[in-house]
Amino acid sequence: MILTIASGKGGTGKTTFAVNLAYILAQRGEKVRLLDCDVEEPNDHLFVKPEFTAKEDVAVMKPVCDASQCDGCGKCADACHYNALAVIKRKVLIFNELCHSCGVCSYVCPRKALRETPVIIGQVLSAPSNPSKLSGTGNPFYFAHGVLNIGEALAPNIVNAVKRNIDPNAVNILDASPGTACPVVKALEGADVAVLLTEPTPFGLNDLKLAAAMTIKMGIPTGIVVNRSDGSDTIINQYVESAGIPILGRIPFKRAYAETYSAGRILVEWHKELGETLLQIYDNVCRLKGTKVPPAPPLAEFCVASAKPAPFIPGTAAGYKEITIISGKGGTGKTTVTASLAVLAANSILADNDVDAADLHLLLTPQVREAHFFTGGQKATIIACKCIDCGKCIIACHFNAIRPDGPANDIVRQTARIDQFACEGCGFCQLVCPVDAIRVEKTVTGQWFVSSTACGPMVHARLGIAEENSGRLVAQVRGRAAELADELHLENILGDGPPGTGCPVIASASGTDLVLIVTEPTVSGVHDMERVLELAAHFRVPALVVINKADLNQEQAERIVRIAEQRHSRVIGRIPFDRIVNDALMAGKTVVEYGKSTAADAIGDIWRELQRVLRTEE
Repeated sequence: MILTIASGKGGTGKTTFAVNLAYILAQRGEKVRLLDCDVEEPNDHLFVKPEFTAKEDVAVMKPVCDASQCDGCGKCADACHYNALAVIKRKVLIFNELCHSCGVCSYVCPRKALRETPVIIGQVLSAPSNPSKLSGTGNPFYFAHGVLNIGEALAPNIVNAVKRNIDPNAVNILDASPGTACPVVKALEGADVAVLLTEPTPFGLNDLKLAAAMTIKMGIPTGIVVNRSDGSDTIINQYVESAGIPILGRIPFKRAYAETYSAGRILVEWHKELGETLLQIYDNVCRLKGTKVPPAPPLAEFCVASAKPAPFIPGTAAGYKEITIISGKGGTGKTTVTASLAVLAANSILADNDVDAADLHLLLTPQVREAHFFTGGQKATIIACKCIDCGKCIIACHFNAIRPDGPANDIVRQTARIDQFACEGCGFCQLVCPVDAIRVEKTVTGQWFVSSTACGPMVHARLGIAEENSGRLVAQVRGRAAELADELHLENILGDGPPGTGCPVIASASGTDLVLIVTEPTVSGVHDMERVLELAAHFRVPALVVINKADLNQEQAERIVRIAEQRHSRVIGRIPFDRIVNDALMAGKTVVEYGKSTAADAIGDIWRELQRVLRTEE
């Protein structure tokens, strides 16, 4: 059994569910493997506390230029589909953060000045099972996780390396990253069942719809677990009835669960009633395996308003500052904070950079003025009637995207076939094909929009389900936001970034004026904050920290303060655990608009401190 746990939205309890399910199944005597495929922000180890015995470096082939052989012809830059090479004054510049390790540049170089060399981009660590862990030592199940190096973008390569630890004779629980982009698709490939964790909030529902569209598109039997259930879960129930996707179980909302989680403890050891709930969910998962997948439910469209919109209100600023709000860990309240800051900032440019699971529109209710298709990549297809089954494309492909199982034609019994989910669109296969049997075409991979909100102009986007190049779409959003800030003379751009540390986060944070990290006082929140602080330092962007749900665990909150200071940052605000925040989300309002509360007061203080910091830096 291969069971992949995904979420769409971060912070729905995916890691908690995966770890505790592994524990309770091991206690029942099942042979279990827990594989953490959230390689940008792996958290399972914080709870499992494994004793790693093996480490595998994960390397990809990246180009190195021998300047003595290069004549600056530019053929490498022309062939690169990722803008990872440029030729300036007849010298080749290589941008490793953009390189997809496809090998095209070295192949087309007429002087062989470019050669591929292995570059380590991360590691996979593993720990064998040891039943004595059930009595307090060792591991009760086999555990492995991957870690993507800071500044690297090729998360799917690390995910693939983690999946080499799958045991066909075990229950394999794969903890995927949030969202719907390529790392999640890689984790889902080959799964028997996908379990989607959600919560009964507008954010949870929106991202559940995106995640379900992805797993159904991939043909994977899919079920839903409602975490932090309020007992009725009305908005989730309405969706599953229309979509034909079963609810596998519900986990109730209890502050005691959150406090146990914040300390890095195993919930089923401290809350025995949860173990029986998880076993019932697993039994439902087993019944779901092999069932027919329903048709994909349609997603709501962003439609351009029919009435002519009022012009944007200009400002008088001579320049602008870009503040990007990120979190590392999903579900820390990043979007909630961003939306409230947008209200307090009044007329600013808003950029929703979380393109594969965007939520900012749920609170700011934008009126769409412009809608544009985004052509962010290419896909290859094989013209079966021309293929001679020579195998050259299979050998050339660095992504294992070409299979020798295509249909027969008049020449051969079997042709090659390209797996569209695995194809990166590099075009290498087309270059090596001797009979011109491969076509590479640009594909629409998403949409981007310019909208009006009560808080100012907003640029946002939606990446196509299971599509590539989220980083390029983020760049498009940021670029248009910058143009609007210049045109309208507005002084701030507030960007809501994605979770993690990979490609879309790099595209969101690099070159911004200030990163604001929203974290929470939990072991996973602290761990992920450290990684995004490292990311900000890597790209030389100043960073500040906000602690959300700050009173949940005082010890972890003080750890955050110390770590921020050690990393040349500081905490500028603490938002208390306040049920008013959830009430505001359910009402579709920002915290500061919903009414007076301790959380709203804290966010107001944060905005005033941000203004002071930005004025000081001018």
